[in-house]
Amino acid sequence: MLRYYVLAVLALTADQLTKWAVVTYMSIGQSIPLIPNIFHLTSHRNRGAAFGILQNQRIFFIVVTIAVVIGILVYLRKVYVEHKLLSVGLSFVLGGAMGNFVDRAFKGEVVDMLHFRLINYPIFNVADCFIVVGCALIFLHTLRQSNQEKKVEV
Repeated sequence: MLRYYVLAVLALTADQLTKWAVVTYMSIGQSIPLIPNIFHLTSHRNRGAAFGILQNQRIFFIVVTIAVVIGILVYLRKVYVEHKLLSVGLSFVLGGAMGNFVDRAFKGEVVDMLHFRLINYPIFNVADCFIVVGCALIFLHTLRQSNQEKKVEV
């Protein structure tokens, strides 16, 4: 069980370190081309959620995140022994959610910095990456479980 908490803490730490570096060494709006016109490091702040939706709904996000974190912690305790892939996915979502929670709770906004300009994708952060990868792992686990159940039925 402890290993999954450690994964979540590592995700949270990676997120907060990158945000600290952006806040410390970049001004808001500053953009550093890592791959010119394709991928930039851009200092941005977001008071909403993904794609800038629900701007200035800080309390809503804090309450929802607390509920999600509690739900993940309860569910993780139930599945960690038998379902390792699911547990890793839940740990990544937990760490990512906590990373954005820390920003919202203490700063009132989320620090974003990863900017794919080639496809004009909204600027996001490391916590968002962990949430997406975690959800993908949860989805993969679900597909594998479904396939295993179909094999048992046949």
